[in-house]
Amino acid sequence: MDIARPDIKKQKQRRLIVWAGIGVVVLTIAVVLVSRLKPAAPVVDASTVWPDTVKRGDMIRQVRGSTGLLVPREDSIELVPALTDATVVRIRVLPGTIVKPDTVLMDMVAPEVEQKLQDAQLQVKQAEADYKDKQATLNSTLMEKKIAAAQVATDASTDARQAKIDEQLNKLGVLSGVAYEKSRSTADQLAAQHKLSLQNLELNEKNIEVQLSSAQTKIEQAKTLLALYQKQSGALQVKAGIAGVVAPLATPVQVGQHVLAGTSVAEVIQQDKLKAALQIAETQARDISVGLPASVDTHNGVIPGHVTRIDPSVVNGTRTVDVQLDGALPAGAVPNLSVDGTIDLEKLHDVLKVGRPALGNENSTLSLFKESPDHKGAVRAQVKVGRASVNEIQVIEGLNEGDTVILSDMSRYDNVDRIRLE
Repeated sequence: MDIARPDIKKQKQRRLIVWAGIGVVVLTIAVVLVSRLKPAAPVVDASTVWPDTVKRGDMIRQVRGSTGLLVPREDSIELVPALTDATVVRIRVLPGTIVKPDTVLMDMVAPEVEQKLQDAQLQVKQAEADYKDKQATLNSTLMEKKIAAAQVATDASTDARQAKIDEQLNKLGVLSGVAYEKSRSTADQLAAQHKLSLQNLELNEKNIEVQLSSAQTKIEQAKTLLALYQKQSGALQVKAGIAGVVAPLATPVQVGQHVLAGTSVAEVIQQDKLKAALQIAETQARDISVGLPASVDTHNGVIPGHVTRIDPSVVNGTRTVDVQLDGALPAGAVPNLSVDGTIDLEKLHDVLKVGRPALGNENSTLSLFKESPDHKGAVRAQVKVGRASVNEIQVIEGLNEGDTVILSDMSRYDNVDRIRLE
């Protein structure tokens, strides 16, 4: 009798199917596991990043003006105007020259001024001569009136004495009453004439004062006009007026040029009276007020100062803030020298702070990499920050004292949450 045998071929097919199923299951599991694996953290050269450690302490809020200039203060500029229409015939000093108050900068001519000067001199002499002539005439007339008044006074005194004598004689019966009355009447009349002569003399003296005062006024008027033309003539030789350095004019004056009265022909600046004009971003300038302390870096020394003016206008996103310098200027400090400056806004006490990141604004939430304790890696952390200064920013949440964070621009790693540092 024959024994039935299983189909060997079918058994092999079943085993192949089983193993294939197992392989598919294993492959599926592997794919799932691999998909769940996090990508490898990128490696960053530690020497290329800028780390800083979170600290606690006081923080001075500052704003920086990185584009500023030293400019003359308003009280240090001497503009020299032409006092009359004139023609420039010679320029003696060029811009940049250090001058004294009496240094002659240029020469000008104005023939009409010289003519007016000569006429004014003659007018003064004529007015003085008229005064002396009138004074002599009036004094002569006054003297005559004084002599006449003196004669009347003498006659009045004589007749008064005679009237007293006649009165006594009349009482004694020696002189008739008619004769006495005539003597007294004559004395009274001369006394009245004497009184009138004195009043007339007084009025005459006052009249002389008025006439001489009028003549003196004409002299003063002539002298005032003379002084004006003398000043205009002297101003044809243009002088610096103050000690300083000659500054270039926006429209330089040339030899042979005819200038009108009032035209600025020169400008002198006192170099020891400069201020800093800092350009501050309008978003930061809103916190600045007059009187705040500041410091100005001339790149050859730092000078303390304080804010004196904030320009209300905005130009190209910035406002001009004037800082008066409270310290001595270093060597090489000249007008239009480029400077940097910082202004202290306020002092925050006992706050968490860290260096200001390359990217990020104050009062916002920043995404920063916080280094591990061994400084071999860093993970992303959400950090809430508060008020900011030039180099520091206040930490509100997300970091603790002693934590180290990377402040440099890490935007190229925005797609990862951790990095390795080597």
